[in-house]
Amino acid sequence: MESKKQDLDTGGFLERFFKLKENNTTVKTEILAGLTTFMTMAYIIIVNPLILKDAGMPFEAVMAATVISAAFATLIMGLYANYPFALAPGMGLNAFFAYTVVLGMGLSWQAALAAVFISGIFFIAITITGIRTAIVNAIPISLKKAVSAGIGLFIALIGLKNANIIVSNEATLIGLTEKLAAPDTLLALIGLAIIGILMARRIKGAILIGIIITTIIGIPMGIVEIKEGFSPFDLHINLETFGAFKKGLPELKNFGILNVILAFTFVDLFDTIGTLVGTGARAGMLDEDGNLPRVGKALMADSLGTTFGSILGTSTVTTYVESTAGIMEGGRTGLTAVTVAILFLASLIISPLVLLVPSAATAPALIIVGVLMMGAITDIDFDDFTEAFPAFMTIIMMPFAFSIAEGIAAGIIIYPIVKLIAGKSDEIHPVIYILALLFLARYIYM
Repeated sequence: MESKKQDLDTGGFLERFFKLKENNTTVKTEILAGLTTFMTMAYIIIVNPLILKDAGMPFEAVMAATVISAAFATLIMGLYANYPFALAPGMGLNAFFAYTVVLGMGLSWQAALAAVFISGIFFIAITITGIRTAIVNAIPISLKKAVSAGIGLFIALIGLKNANIIVSNEATLIGLTEKLAAPDTLLALIGLAIIGILMARRIKGAILIGIIITTIIGIPMGIVEIKEGFSPFDLHINLETFGAFKKGLPELKNFGILNVILAFTFVDLFDTIGTLVGTGARAGMLDEDGNLPRVGKALMADSLGTTFGSILGTSTVTTYVESTAGIMEGGRTGLTAVTVAILFLASLIISPLVLLVPSAATAPALIIVGVLMMGAITDIDFDDFTEAFPAFMTIIMMPFAFSIAEGIAAGIIIYPIVKLIAGKSDEIHPVIYILALLFLARYIYM
């Protein structure tokens, strides 16, 4: 009887499968972390279909494909890789899909899906052969720490942008809004204060609690609108885009758009690597050599997610930087990811409730996560210019170029150059030379 009680206390099956004690976490912490991650990235359920709708794709079908592909890939991440990272169709890549490939180049959306499918198969191939793992492990520790800090600035900028606190400015490119008293901006500032206070008081689940309270405050402010006859439940699944990529394969072959496939592949490859390395570094998941254990399994989840997503009918699936929100709440194992996956599937039923949460409520969470991610910068040796300069460029290029991949590119190109000039060629991994040349070739020819 006593042993049975102890088994229940330790989480039983969940404890053994996810190795909770080994990772210094609990079932409660992991579920809370999963809820937090889901709340910060649930916007993709509506935003992705809106973007791909501009490419001529049916809204409801893309919404179903978005949710199911996110749940599928995140579930693999949790059960196979045992990491707390969540995946979904990536922002930026969906815009490239709709506005550059379909509307700009004139391809059908079926052909664009075919390009995503091929890039997914390529991902699987280079993951199985260990090439992607070799790339991750070759990145020097200073750049890995810089990626973490850079993501902090990047995700904070996204939060400030979503809150309409930072806006475009013709004279200075970006600037502080002149409408701080606008309802959505004011709500975001209130949410930032609430989460900040909860964090300062070390309240468990501060980010998630803050999102919920901010959403509730948004109701009397008129930002969160609950229409008459509102029902939190609505199950309607449309999968008319399933398998549509096959119709686009002949068109893709005739068009010969290798650049499109390479662009999908290149950006997702380094966005994913950056997110895994950056968040892993901040969460203390890297080993003594600065590598992420089981990174091959994590990359496989990403690869399978992209392939499966293209079959369902959505753009490239990638690891989400918003995963850091859950990690900062203590998420350390795949149970966090499984929680996110279950919530994505549940959103098929409770989508009206999920979509009530405004960006003004999730934006403060991203800003707070940015604060926490910046801690990695203290581990960079700024007394050594050959380490400091590439790290600095990695950090600042992520928010300024609005891309994790571009930040990594800057760091990897500069790193071997300054090391060679300083006579420290022995500190450069051979793979870094190859990556630097590939990045340069991309900028020259693509």
